[in-house]
Amino acid sequence: MVSRLLAVLLGVFLLAPVCANAQAPAPTVEKASPTVNLNTASAADLENLPGIGAKMAERILEYRQKNGPFKKIEDLLNVKGIGEKNFLKLKARLTVSAPKA
Repeated sequence: MVSRLLAVLLGVFLLAPVCANAQAPAPTVEKASPTVNLNTASAADLENLPGIGAKMAERILEYRQKNGPFKKIEDLLNVKGIGEKNFLKLKARLTVSAPKA
């Protein structure tokens, strides 16, 4: 009886790592979020950014039309409704380069 109990316990300890590995989910690989060029982005491109809806996308396009191309991504803070908190969420996904002629 004792030897049978020891055999069961030994089996549990030996198989536990195998079972744990078999159930472990595969590591997830995050896709790199594409960057959006503020000077060439369409309204649809801008709407794909977190926290940017149709109205905000239109404000960004209006700002670009009235003031010319963005010189730096921080210029986005000049758009009504874009505060520092929103900007920080977007910063990593933004880029600025000269618009194509």
